[in-house]
Amino acid sequence: MSIAPGVPASFRGCLARALSWMLASLMLALHAGCSGSRDDRQVVRFWAMGYEGEVVAQLLPEFERRNPGIRVELQQLPITAAHEKLLTAYAGDSLPDVGAIGNTWVSEFALLDALQALDARVAQTPSLQAGDYFPGAWDTGVIDGTVYAVPWYVETRLPFYRRDLAEQAGVMTPPRTWDEWKRALAAIKREVGPDRYAILLPLNEAEPLLNLGIQSPEPLLRDDGRYGNFRSPGFKRALAFYRDMFDQRLAPVASNRQIANVWDEFGRGYFSYYVNGPWNIAEFRKRLPPQLAGSWMTMPLPGEQGPGASVAGGASFAVFKKARQPEAAWKLVAYLSEPETQVRFHALTGNLPSRRSAWQAPALANDPYAAAFRDQLERARPVPKVPEWERIANEIKLVGEELANRRLSVDEAATELDRRADAILEKRRWMLDHHTIAGAAP
Repeated sequence: MSIAPGVPASFRGCLARALSWMLASLMLALHAGCSGSRDDRQVVRFWAMGYEGEVVAQLLPEFERRNPGIRVELQQLPITAAHEKLLTAYAGDSLPDVGAIGNTWVSEFALLDALQALDARVAQTPSLQAGDYFPGAWDTGVIDGTVYAVPWYVETRLPFYRRDLAEQAGVMTPPRTWDEWKRALAAIKREVGPDRYAILLPLNEAEPLLNLGIQSPEPLLRDDGRYGNFRSPGFKRALAFYRDMFDQRLAPVASNRQIANVWDEFGRGYFSYYVNGPWNIAEFRKRLPPQLAGSWMTMPLPGEQGPGASVAGGASFAVFKKARQPEAAWKLVAYLSEPETQVRFHALTGNLPSRRSAWQAPALANDPYAAAFRDQLERARPVPKVPEWERIANEIKLVGEELANRRLSVDEAATELDRRADAILEKRRWMLDHHTIAGAAP
């Protein structure tokens, strides 16, 4: 490097010394970097989605402290793009070692032969046994008798309700059956008048109708998932109960997007029951005014003859078939599945633990709003384990909206749901009939 001749000699000397010092510092830094210790730890690539993917990072330092030979490389996936990202990674042979996937995705990735069977690992891990999990949640990860996923956190839907408004209407105890619930809703409707409602069943969600329908004694799909079974007597009774909510003006014919703010409207009594998930415990606590703190509660979902079933949702851990570090990945699954770790995760996120023993922690055992979820999770059921299920669930939402708007009768809605499901399942029928699905009977 040359220095312009017009610069004074004294300045040129200072500049030259500065450049020499910078060059020496750079050489020392490069030497330190080359001679420094290398990180020879095993790297476990872990993908987790949504807010949980951000928060779980706080739990990883303890795992690395316990396992000094392992380093976790966490990638956080946006919840709306996670499914597509996983499928793209599968196609590009670049899936991670372990991931948290939606419970309804397990069957799809098992069908793609992308997941490791975990039965042997579970059997060899005394701290992680199926009997400590809610049975419906555990069953979401079992495909054709093989364990492919272990529940991480669980969710299900049940009613949040205004206890004060219910009591004003003479409803002193939570209803347990559909008949009792309908009488309670009718009493509240009489109390609140024509401009308010007893319950909100958002038409842009499949869950309100699905959680009624899954209580049917008949399966939602028949013949090994080849055809819809929505014309079964049990599901038609659920359709009739759902339709009656709107016919009797117990529920507004509206989506939750048409409700300005569901928490504010719940607080002002525009509706008294709202069937939703456990994340709303924190939301209602935060958003409702202090004077309503003791005026709302949660309750188990009523059923036809008593407390009813509901859908087992949430996310589960899966170790991918081509994991580079499968042993280290399983150690991470076992650590994040420990009851104590699940309790810490609940404190950070509000997500519900999948293990019964974690619910003994005071933060959960003493939470009156969580008690109904603890009870409901014992009756939560998995949805049909077919890769096409999420598309079918979307049709349940669309047909449910037609039903609520009186554009379809109960019989017509059941027939239409079967027609749409059968069309979606056409490829599955062909594959099963030609024995091309992994695990299909010869």
